Amino acid sequence: MNYFVVGTNDMDASVRFYGALFEDKGFTNVRPSERMTYWLRDDFAFATALPFDGQPAANGNGTMVGFSTGSAEEVTRLYEKALSLGGTCEGAPGRRGPRFSAYVRDLDRNKLCFSD
Repeated sequence: MNYFVVGTNDMDASVRFYGALFEDKGFTNVRPSERMTYWLRDDFAFATALPFDGQPAANGNGTMVGFSTGSAEEVTRLYEKALSLGGTCEGAPGRRGPRFSAYVRDLDRNKLCFSD
C-alpha cells in the first residue's frame, strides 16, 4: 500500500488525535494544505483530509485502516492511547485468529485496527 486517507470534519481535532497517537512512531508530520495532513515514513503515508467535494466526511461502513504494531503490548498501548484521546472501542485487545488485535474509532468514527 502506498498511502491511506481518512476523512475528517475537524482538521485541528484530527491532527491532535493522530499526532498524539503516532507521537513516538517515527512519522514526519506534513501539512501541504489546509485540507490535508500527512504522517509519513519511508514506505508508508497516512493522512486525514477535509473532503475535496466540500461535503461532510463520513466513515465508510465496512472500511477499516489496519496498522501493524509489532507486538501485543504495542497493540494494547495504542488502543488505550486512542481511547484516552477520545476514540471509542470497537473491540478490546485480544487474540483473533493468528493475530493479537484491537479496534477503535477515531473522532470522526473512522475504524482503525492495531495488530501485532
